[in-house]
Amino acid sequence: MKDYRYWLEKLDLQPHPEGGYYRQTYRSSEWISDEEVSQSFTEKRMLATSIYFLLPHDEVSHFHRLKSDELWYYHTGSSLTIHVIDEEGMYKQIKLGPDLENGEVLQALVPKNKIFGSSVNGGKGFSIVGCMVTPGFDFQDFELFEREELLELYPQHREVITALTRPRNAAASI
Repeated sequence: MKDYRYWLEKLDLQPHPEGGYYRQTYRSSEWISDEEVSQSFTEKRMLATSIYFLLPHDEVSHFHRLKSDELWYYHTGSSLTIHVIDEEGMYKQIKLGPDLENGEVLQALVPKNKIFGSSVNGGKGFSIVGCMVTPGFDFQDFELFEREELLELYPQHREVITALTRPRNAAASI
C-alpha cells in the first residue's frame, strides 16, 4: 500500500481544521435557502458539496458538528470509526470500511446536528473517504468543540471525548 503522503500529493489535499486532509471535489450549481429545509442558515447554501478526506492513523478528526447531513463513503486504506454523540448524549460508533463480514459498512450517514469525529482503526496506515454534505458545507455551519465543553455536557464519554478533542485554547482556527 502506498504511503499516505503519496495520496496527499496526488489528490492535492490540504490540512483540515478538524484534523486530517481534504479537498473539495464537488459544489452543486443549485442553491437552497433555509425556507426549503428544517435548518436555519444565515444565507443560501449549495444544494450539496463533496470532499476527499484522508485521515492518517496518528491523527483524529476532532469532534465537531454540522447543520447539514453528511454522508461518508469508504474509498481505500484502513477502515475507520465514526464516533457520534447525539442531542440526548447517546454515543455510538459506525465502522466504515470494506470488511462487511465484521460489521463495517461502505457508506454511512451522520445526521445534522450530531457531534462527531473519526479515528483510523488498527493503529497504522490511513483511511481515504469521501464526504457529501447536503445542504452543502459552509464553514459558517461548522462547530469545532473543545474538550472541556464536551466533558461538561457528556462526562460519561470522557475517554472518547479526550481522544477526539483538543484542550481549551488549542483548537485549530478556521
